[in-house]
Amino acid sequence: MAYDPSAISLDSIIDQVHTAGYTIGVATTQIDIQGMHCASCVVPIEQALQRTRGVLTAAVNPATSQAQVVFLPEMVDRAGLTQAIKSAGYQARGEAAPTETTMDRAEQDRAREYTMLLRKFWFAAIISLPVIVFSYPQLFPGLRGWLTPGSDARRLVWALLGLLTLPVLAWAGSHFFTGMWQALKHRQANMHTLIAIGISAAWLYSGVAVAIPQMFPSMALAEVFYDVTAVVVALVNLGLALELRARGRTSEAIKKLIGLQAKTARVERNGVEHDIPIEEVLVGDTVVVRPGEKIPVDGVVLSGASSVDESMITGESIPVEKHVDDEVIGATINQVGTFRFRTTRVGKDTALAQIIRLVQDAEGSKAPIQRVVDQVSHYFVPTVMMLAVAAAVIWFIFGPSPAIIYALIVFVTTLIIACPCALGLATPTSLTVGIGKGAEQGILIRSGDALQTTMHVQTIVLDKTGTITKGKPELTNVIAEMGFDEDELLRLAAAVERSSEHPLATAIVEGAQRHHLALAEVTNFQAIPGQGVEANVAGKHVRLGNATLLTTATIPLGRLEAEARRLADDGKTPMYIAIDGKAAGIVAVADTVKEESIAAIAALKHLGLEVVMLTGDNRRTAAAIGRQIGIDRVLAEVLPQDKAHEVQKLQLEGKNVGMVGDGINDAPALSQADVGFAIGTGTDVAIEAADITLISGSLNGVVTAIAISRATMRNVKQNLFGAFIYNSLGIPIAMGILYPFIGVLLSPLIAAAAMAASSVTVVTNANRLRGWHLKERKSHATDTV
Repeated sequence: MAYDPSAISLDSIIDQVHTAGYTIGVATTQIDIQGMHCASCVVPIEQALQRTRGVLTAAVNPATSQAQVVFLPEMVDRAGLTQAIKSAGYQARGEAAPTETTMDRAEQDRAREYTMLLRKFWFAAIISLPVIVFSYPQLFPGLRGWLTPGSDARRLVWALLGLLTLPVLAWAGSHFFTGMWQALKHRQANMHTLIAIGISAAWLYSGVAVAIPQMFPSMALAEVFYDVTAVVVALVNLGLALELRARGRTSEAIKKLIGLQAKTARVERNGVEHDIPIEEVLVGDTVVVRPGEKIPVDGVVLSGASSVDESMITGESIPVEKHVDDEVIGATINQVGTFRFRTTRVGKDTALAQIIRLVQDAEGSKAPIQRVVDQVSHYFVPTVMMLAVAAAVIWFIFGPSPAIIYALIVFVTTLIIACPCALGLATPTSLTVGIGKGAEQGILIRSGDALQTTMHVQTIVLDKTGTITKGKPELTNVIAEMGFDEDELLRLAAAVERSSEHPLATAIVEGAQRHHLALAEVTNFQAIPGQGVEANVAGKHVRLGNATLLTTATIPLGRLEAEARRLADDGKTPMYIAIDGKAAGIVAVADTVKEESIAAIAALKHLGLEVVMLTGDNRRTAAAIGRQIGIDRVLAEVLPQDKAHEVQKLQLEGKNVGMVGDGINDAPALSQADVGFAIGTGTDVAIEAADITLISGSLNGVVTAIAISRATMRNVKQNLFGAFIYNSLGIPIAMGILYPFIGVLLSPLIAAAAMAASSVTVVTNANRLRGWHLKERKSHATDTV
């Protein structure tokens, strides 16, 4: 907890507030940060925020230059957070509220910064051309005889080169010095510190060589390195510009989601339709939507019917039929019909607004691997500076003549080639793209921690009702005895059950409605507890229930008894129907399996996962459903309060367990699992117990979520491997480790190009995830990038 226990304890504050009859709320905010130069800036900002009394957690994402802060509003306010960031040497630009205006403003700021970096690059590059030419006259035949070593002409040209490169330092490289100064004021060091020291050392050495050559024991030592100053500034600026442009693409998911929002709504007030801005729509308003229009906010259909394209929210491409009392989601597109609906959620409460907030919160979170990398990045720059000084000293003492030249080259090259950006950006850029990719597929991943943990899941536990099945009983079979008609049996059974409120009765009535059967009125309806119901229908006495109902009335079951056992073995609930004292047939009801469940379970197995079904059904029914959907391990007769215990038992077997449920009855099990997958319904996107929410409610979302996790973490490992290898090999080579063996000493110019390319490569590789897609072959899922 980031508060000062010596001043006052958090527990005592909470107790006092509770005693006064109030509660303490926790707030979360995203803050844009100005002045972040590289990943080494992350830890100082986080430490400054976490030292602030009232701040619970703080996480900084270098890929988006944003801080996510969880705090107690009663103990710290917005100004306090801003001051904490300022105390670390940075500026808070404002709350990063995910709106189209703020995104446009951020995009404009990024475009201005990109343009400025390109201008500085071209300025330094143009000056670099004459500087390189006159720094190496021996390479150009026309200059060899004129600019001879030690001549006054050469010294004069060098002096002019010094003046020519001064604007490069003063303008094109100014941000390196301001960044270094801001860090030094707070006893810190960052990437700009390395660049500023490197180019300053090269320019100052060159200036001394021109102004006071007699300081050196020989004229051979009075060399200039103005080319290093100009070219390094040009290349690093180019690298920063390309990196900035690539980083801007990592948050495309939020931009797309914000772009889905409607701008206006057609509201009906006092019988008159008005087109008003979306911000003015109120809860309870009546909104009219015509074909091809975007549904502006969430609501419930009052009149009319249509099919709605919800793919932008759920990821499912098949349009959804909407009728009276059905829910509609803002930002989805009405296709064919006109309907009116009553608004239920507007503004920040809409499903889309919640999705945007959850995605932004997830992008601001950290994966466990990133926390380690952030600490390494924090100590990276000071370590490199010490290595550069040590290498320079060793070369000066033990190096070949001219030792001071070699020492300077090694010192500057070591500083310039080191790249904390590549290391620090390796994880957050990939996570940002991966989490955004999930949102595009209708999968809300709550945090980087959840994304990383999902990769390690070995066992998937599927709650049966509402996850594998539709969660609603349906009529599946009507079997008639000799002399009876199936439609007549169903018509009579539905007529009797219409007076019952049991879910199985509803399934029978809806089944008759689908067959367009007219239902007669009933008289003398009677419900017999534990057995069934009976009534008179159209002059006939009808009994409907279990075997006990008929045997009590001494009605023989005949062959229907075997049919009932067969249906029960298939996981269905058979009900006998008797007409005028004679067994007439069976109607069977079952919670039917979702169309995509079997293929999704096969895909999960193909990914190498053990699939377990969890249900409260009896073992025979559960085993029948398990056989039907291809699950071998079935945990049956599990009470709701025992689901979490069953998950824990699987964990005790040494397995990483993912639990898939509806997020309400299964909340304890979702929390107990290593990763909880909540089946959403489009508007229920804030299920607190789950790590991942599947908006569409499709089990295929679990397959996609796991595939995205694996693809993202594979991308993270590629980035980290590349960054570590680059620095592990680049720094020793820059220090001159190859010189004793093959006589090669790395040029600062090559080091600058490599440094600029390293971070660009990392961000570009992360952006490859934007092209990720899930392929399905023979019901098995494979992910490709």
